[in-house]
Amino acid sequence: MTDTYHVRPGGALRGSLRVPGDKSISHRAIMLGAIAQGVTEVSGFLEGEDALATMNAFRAMGVRIEGPDQGRVTVHGVGKHGLKAPGRPLDCGNSGTSMRLLAGLLSGQGFAATLTGDDSLRRRPMGRVAQPLSLMGARIETEAGGLPPVRILPAPPLHGIHYDLPVASAQVKSAILLAGLYAVGETSVTEPEPTRDHTERMLTAFGYPVTREGATARLRGQGELKATPIDVPADISSAAFFMVGASIAPGSDITLTGVGINPTRTGIIDILKLMGADLTLQNQRLAGGEPVADIRVRHAPLHGIAVPESLVALAIDEFPALFVAAANAAGETVVTGAEELRVKESDRIQVMADGLQALGIAAQPTPDGMVIQGGKPYGGGVIDSRGDHRIAMSFAMAALRAGAPLTIRDCANVATSFPGFATLAAQAGLGLDAA
Repeated sequence: MTDTYHVRPGGALRGSLRVPGDKSISHRAIMLGAIAQGVTEVSGFLEGEDALATMNAFRAMGVRIEGPDQGRVTVHGVGKHGLKAPGRPLDCGNSGTSMRLLAGLLSGQGFAATLTGDDSLRRRPMGRVAQPLSLMGARIETEAGGLPPVRILPAPPLHGIHYDLPVASAQVKSAILLAGLYAVGETSVTEPEPTRDHTERMLTAFGYPVTREGATARLRGQGELKATPIDVPADISSAAFFMVGASIAPGSDITLTGVGINPTRTGIIDILKLMGADLTLQNQRLAGGEPVADIRVRHAPLHGIAVPESLVALAIDEFPALFVAAANAAGETVVTGAEELRVKESDRIQVMADGLQALGIAAQPTPDGMVIQGGKPYGGGVIDSRGDHRIAMSFAMAALRAGAPLTIRDCANVATSFPGFATLAAQAGLGLDAA
């Protein structure tokens, strides 16, 4: 796998391109298809390592899955109670989504299971999932400090609870709702800020009713899921790198086709527009119950803003790219309320600040965000992505405005979310060589 990117400075992004399928939706298509009755046909599946980790976990629990073959996957559902005890720990790789959502889904099974992952994942907090699941009656254990591996033991039938999320997290919300499928009575979750609602949408598509009242999602346990076709849209988190690149590089004009524009994921669009980006949505439509559009982005001069905290949870995965946009925006950009970034694949606040400072950009990390003085020329140099795929791709786009070449190290994990990134970026006009 590619470990180092060498990126020449300058250039522009042009043309029409399709980024890979949505990672969040790909995970859920496998999970819900596996416990549904019947055969689920998935198209547009993301063939990245994170989603493949979810697929392999369900294969280890006795689910027959064909593919992936050019984004097509066939899942032969075994029903809610048809999973079998895995003969080994389930390796979630680098995927926090796999681990947290599986923890919820497996809490209602009648067998023991252990969830583990790579070095990075084993440093990510799982107590935030274990605590509400324990309140539902799950027997769930973690290492000291709430860290993986996560061990799930057979338990009496779960019971529904109401849970107020202390921090906005789609993964924790989804884990509770998936456990709620196996619980007696009603399970409900109230979130402090809106987060992605792919779990609720897809459960509904599988014929399992989920109601939404304001900030609260609720469902009743003991129902069944029925197989349904799933068409996975292009991932807005992957499109974000090209949206930022085209915005900052003079002469750029790209169209990103078939991108999911779920309203719980469009913070990146709203924030870039507030910064002055020239961004339009074309050919809006529905695909598999999810809103989709073609996104055209042309270069425009950006200006710094105070990012509204109401948009932070709607763009939490896109902030590494947004920090690069801020570095190229005239004036000051202030991000607050984004402390969740410190417990992602890396401490994305500190790692991005370190990288921006290495290029000569005035970036000051804060406990819950960053202050960036942008719009001034910056140089090149060596960036350590710390094995974080989004850090690596964000700094690749920063080279479009750099004054000297960039070398980005530890890029192998780009394959977790965006296989083929280097090739697609080079085709669009980025001077990227992978080694």
